[in-house]
Amino acid sequence: MQKKNPQRIVLPVLVFIFVIGGWEIYVRAFHISLYILPAPSKVIQALVQNRDILMKHSIVTLEEALLGLGISTVFAILISIGMDLSKTIRTSLYPYLIVTQTVPVMVLGPLFSIWFGFDLLPKVLIVVFMCFFPIAVSLTDALQQVDPKKINLVKSFGASTFQVYSIVKIPAGATGLFSGLKVAATYCVGGAIVGEWLSSSAGLGYYMLRVKNGYMLDKVFACVLLIVLWSVLLNVGVSVLEKLCFPYLRKGEGK
Repeated sequence: MQKKNPQRIVLPVLVFIFVIGGWEIYVRAFHISLYILPAPSKVIQALVQNRDILMKHSIVTLEEALLGLGISTVFAILISIGMDLSKTIRTSLYPYLIVTQTVPVMVLGPLFSIWFGFDLLPKVLIVVFMCFFPIAVSLTDALQQVDPKKINLVKSFGASTFQVYSIVKIPAGATGLFSGLKVAATYCVGGAIVGEWLSSSAGLGYYMLRVKNGYMLDKVFACVLLIVLWSVLLNVGVSVLEKLCFPYLRKGEGK
């Protein structure tokens, strides 16, 4: 077993304390106004005092993020398998996957609002647009790298195409799938926030714009803190799901 290095925990904690402490001292020493830069203590105070309304808006944002993440995962898996099955499909679709990442999300947001209204759908579509690519590309590459000997082995026992994927390719490509999911889980909350900036009546993005227009920067920073928290928790949730579904993937870690 590899020995744990305490510096991996201690050094980041020290940097965090140094940055937050320096920020707090700077704001207090130079009497920086709240509408310019709030002290960390004021941000925490705003987070506690407004916890009910922040939680209410968080639920809206998380609903949009999780729905978009789920839809993008299903479509990414289906298209990745299709591109793995057929070289023609891969050649036809793969360039467009790359092109989708060159289109600014801020351009698509107003178009989605015009086409689909101002309800849940435009926000979910923005999340799907942001999350689909990392999952599809990671899974496609993982499926392409599966050991051909394993595939030939199950085929020699008369395995069908469905059995080849269910027994060999999907389990072997699970690492790529969850790698993409971890990236997408981090993106999905940000995608929902962008959608709420463009058109919404609820959500952390909507609340952030509202308090920003009132120059209540302590509440803006409280929103940012929550966005980071939810993104990290979703990323951790994907890691936990990975270990529950495919425990053998991480079996060799730490040796």
